[in-house]
Amino acid sequence: MAEPLKIGVLGLTHDHAWGNLAALAASPLGRLVAAADPNPPLLDKVKAVAGCERAYRDADEMLDQENLDAVYVFGDNRGGSERACQALRQGLPVLVEKPMAATLQGADAMLAAARTADAALMINWPFAWWPQLQQAFALIEQGAVGRVFSAKYRSAHNGPRALGCSPYFCDWLYDNERNGAGALMDYCCYGAALARAVLGQPSQVTGVAGRLVHEFVAQEDNAILVLSYPNAMAVAEASWSQIGHLTSYTGVLYGTEGTLVVHNTGRLQRATAAVDDGEDVAVADPPPHWSSATACFLGHLVNGTPVMPLCDARVGRDAQEILEAGIASSVAGQAIPLPLPLEQ
Repeated sequence: MAEPLKIGVLGLTHDHAWGNLAALAASPLGRLVAAADPNPPLLDKVKAVAGCERAYRDADEMLDQENLDAVYVFGDNRGGSERACQALRQGLPVLVEKPMAATLQGADAMLAAARTADAALMINWPFAWWPQLQQAFALIEQGAVGRVFSAKYRSAHNGPRALGCSPYFCDWLYDNERNGAGALMDYCCYGAALARAVLGQPSQVTGVAGRLVHEFVAQEDNAILVLSYPNAMAVAEASWSQIGHLTSYTGVLYGTEGTLVVHNTGRLQRATAAVDDGEDVAVADPPPHWSSATACFLGHLVNGTPVMPLCDARVGRDAQEILEAGIASSVAGQAIPLPLPLEQ
């Protein structure tokens, strides 16, 4: 077997880093050789819990000093986009945590850098590795529910601090400049990506957002995006003020011949004309190369296995455009048509 790929990490302030680095530690396809972050406690942690060999406070120094095969990016949405572009310009494949960037301009820059360098760019959407969601995609592909005409996904909790996110994560989640928005960016992104993957890019987006509960938040703590298509529609919901997880992290896909409900518990339900109240669908184990972000990314680089379609960089870029249109709509009070005008 070939030597494991040498992986570097740019940024550690995104709490999703630790689960992904644990998967990397368990993978025979790669090893974590270096990490860069300006926060010494996070560098101490990555060495202690992720087996990182070398730690840097300066990302430029790490990229200059290390002979890497690929990088993971786990910083804030704006800084992470910039670091991803930097790595891509050096020809390094990049795995970046959702939602691709803080702005559409940042996402477009990443896509352009990847194309110019002919380097892989993958966006990690954590629910992509749910076996039940992969099973739902397979059923749609098989035509088991007919033509999908509507999609809905709700992400919700009582806010990053209440959820127990680290101070490093909260510091930028509550910052519009680094996050891109508040709950809308953090949590409507899932529904936007799901709709884009299943229905394509909408013709217009209507967004409603507001600070409804938490006065200490400077941004919106609730948001809803309505995506309009010529013959379909989708809804992406987000809340940083929901008590409990009832209704949260649940996706619904409505087809002309059936309905699929994807639960975060691992359960998948299907309703048809014959089974009106719905029934549980047996969920198959995912293929090994789609069992985690690390398995998908490294499997693609080492063995040429396909990237999960939901995690394709183009889907991430288009989801970013939906989010940007939703932000603009929530301010303007009217629907925003897509595509958005090109930056001048």
